[in-house]
Amino acid sequence: MDDVGLSLRQRHCGRESQQRRNLDCVTWSSVQAKTSRHVAGDSSKCLEERLVPDQPSAIALDTSTDTQRKLKNLKHRSFEYSQKNAVLVPVAALGVGGILICWLRSRHKIKTIEMGDGWWGSGERSLKGREDDSIRPFKIETSDKEIEDLHRRLDQARYTPHVEGAAFHYGFNSSYLKEVVSYWRNQFDWRKQVEVLNKYPHFHTTIEGIDIHFIHVKPSYVPHGRAVQPLLMVHGWPGSFYEFYKIIPLLTEPAKHGLNEGDLVFEVICPSIPGYGFSEAPHQQGFDSIATARIFHKLMKRLGFKEYYIQGGDWGSRITTNMAQMLPQSVRGLHLNIVFLGKQSLGRLISIMLGAYVPWLVGLSREDARRVYPFMQKNVYDLLRESGYLHIQATKPDTAGCGLNDSPVGLAAYILEKFSTWTDKSFLHKDDGGLESKYSLDELLTNVMIYWVTSSIVSSMRYYKENISKDPNLNAYNRFGVHVPTGIAAFPQEIVHTPRTWAKDVYKNIVTYSYMPRGGHFAAFEEPKLLAQDIMQFVRKVEQM
Repeated sequence: MDDVGLSLRQRHCGRESQQRRNLDCVTWSSVQAKTSRHVAGDSSKCLEERLVPDQPSAIALDTSTDTQRKLKNLKHRSFEYSQKNAVLVPVAALGVGGILICWLRSRHKIKTIEMGDGWWGSGERSLKGREDDSIRPFKIETSDKEIEDLHRRLDQARYTPHVEGAAFHYGFNSSYLKEVVSYWRNQFDWRKQVEVLNKYPHFHTTIEGIDIHFIHVKPSYVPHGRAVQPLLMVHGWPGSFYEFYKIIPLLTEPAKHGLNEGDLVFEVICPSIPGYGFSEAPHQQGFDSIATARIFHKLMKRLGFKEYYIQGGDWGSRITTNMAQMLPQSVRGLHLNIVFLGKQSLGRLISIMLGAYVPWLVGLSREDARRVYPFMQKNVYDLLRESGYLHIQATKPDTAGCGLNDSPVGLAAYILEKFSTWTDKSFLHKDDGGLESKYSLDELLTNVMIYWVTSSIVSSMRYYKENISKDPNLNAYNRFGVHVPTGIAAFPQEIVHTPRTWAKDVYKNIVTYSYMPRGGHFAAFEEPKLLAQDIMQFVRKVEQM
């Protein structure tokens, strides 16, 4: 009985063991079946092999083969990935490098004043037709009627006795004014001076609706193989194109005047600022130095010049500076005999304070210190004394202009007083204003006559209002900087002195900076040879760059 029970238990256990083995085989086969879906080959054959529980060597072999295939696929994918990287990485590096270069260039890109366009003629701009771009010869003329009218007004002039011992401290001394008017009435020959003015070729051309007057003087002789340098020279107030009559032959015929070895020769273009002299006055509001700069660029282009040198003082300094900021690619070089910087910065104020004691520490030379200090006297009190006219012309120019346009004596006093103290500050203490120590009365009165016969004093005064009402400190465009080669001639009697280290805030490429031995505001008129030599030195250096 016991034997029978044992036998039944053994058979039962055997069946349980066999069932467990079968269950294990099925479970193992289902796991392997999932794996086998990702392996190439005969999937049904592999499933049959793996359903047999008593073949461990076949299972191990199959697992080893699967692993090898996976490794092979992984290596293949890694190779493909490395090949893609070999192409993508350099391309990505080039892209990032290009973006970086563009960013760096954009940071250093020269900002320029937008040239724009304008219309200053009478009425609305015509939409039909093209503006007449012809260049027309022009000749200054006079008449008996014009001269008789002048003499009549001079004869009827009224004078106010001057304060005793006042010299030029109150303005133009009336006693000396009588002498000037007497010479003007009895000895000055306007017809002769008209001939002097006409010795250089004059032209008119219409730009933006108004007639622009200019003289264009070419050299009479050019050595073989020598390039002629075009030079645009711009005057200021109360000057005119006539200021350049003494410097023109020194620039167009330098060898004849012993100025150089003949290595440089210029052709000179001297325009009249619109509203000055024989240039038509703008008929619309808003005509400022930017509009003038644009018109003078158009003038030079009309004359056939792609690149040229430009030079200026007074308003001419601002106009030519704007020209360099507007089209630097057209300006080969900029030469100035005065630099206006406008508003003082914190750094400048620190420089001013330290410069009085340790000028070398803030980049000032001994000559800078001599010309700048005492600062309050030379840069505040003297400027206040000499700038009363500016406040009138920057606010109500037409009011004061009415009297000046009607009275030749008042006009002469108003203009010639500037040729006194702006030439030399010490002339303030002289009864005759020191006028004839630097100029002849014929020269001075010829400049006055240009304003008189053209009735241009009012329109010339308006130029202050048009500029200063928009930009009271005259520094709005300094943020653009000037990157063209720049030469600066600093004359000792100039209204203000700007050291090189201060000028570099705006003029980023100063090639020459000269401390001139003598001279004042009207450099070309007063010291033509000194100015011509400095212009040549500057141009020579630029041409060698």
